[in-house]
Amino acid sequence: MKTSTLSFAGAAMAALCLIGCSSDQQQTNLAPKHNGDPLETAYPRQSGTVQSGTYRGQPITYRAINGKAVYQGDIILSTSDLSDADHATEGTGRTLKSLRWTGKIVYYTIDPTLPYQDRVTAAIAHWEANTAIRFVQRTTQYSYVTFKPGGGCSSYVGRLGGQQFITLGDWCTTGNTIHEIGHTVGLYHEHSRADRDNSVTILTQNIQPGYESDFQTYVQQNKDGFDQPGGFDFNSVMMYHSWSFSVNGQPTITKKDGSTFTGQRDALSPLDIATVQAMYP
Repeated sequence: MKTSTLSFAGAAMAALCLIGCSSDQQQTNLAPKHNGDPLETAYPRQSGTVQSGTYRGQPITYRAINGKAVYQGDIILSTSDLSDADHATEGTGRTLKSLRWTGKIVYYTIDPTLPYQDRVTAAIAHWEANTAIRFVQRTTQYSYVTFKPGGGCSSYVGRLGGQQFITLGDWCTTGNTIHEIGHTVGLYHEHSRADRDNSVTILTQNIQPGYESDFQTYVQQNKDGFDQPGGFDFNSVMMYHSWSFSVNGQPTITKKDGSTFTGQRDALSPLDIATVQAMYP
């Protein structure tokens, strides 16, 4: 598949609105220490089985866990993801407009059994304060997302059509919820950028077997896409930390100078906001 790079005119970025949430204090203390896990994991401490499949027309490996196809830790692949070769993705977001939310509106429901629901409302408030995306409680709309309880943090990427889910474990914070909403809107992890090798080094010898494809760029996967102007964003809310999927406690991603870094889950970065603006002008 031919790779295309789209450029977008720069836009002035508004100051970030940092949203606090009382449940964040509750949840942060409950967050388990997952050696080798990224900041969001669909099924903590469950490795499942390594499977081979076709994702957007290209071969990938993923983890089959509890009947779900789990990719890059917290991305859930749908049946159509693994069978439809006509759809395309991009470095930090999806290019296919049919996978975006019509009218920039995400219709949603919250499962009444989900604890700490204020983390959802706080994350939604943060998205609405910083982007053109609006969240409207679903009545009869066909496509919508439901926030539901589960063992970890996970989401599908983009609008699938029909009901889809953002799953939040008790330990998932407001920041984790902002990240998962990012996937639902259509964002991928920041390290998928085509130009990432100018800024980071991927240490494949430290990656857990079967997770190597989680560290590929969209170019390496023969997918079309764009790199949002502004360079690699270590401050992106969609960025892995240095020890994600480590098999031996050593870093899997470092800066070019060999230093490590932690991921932030406080707020959308200016480049996150610019990417969303490019996708939803």
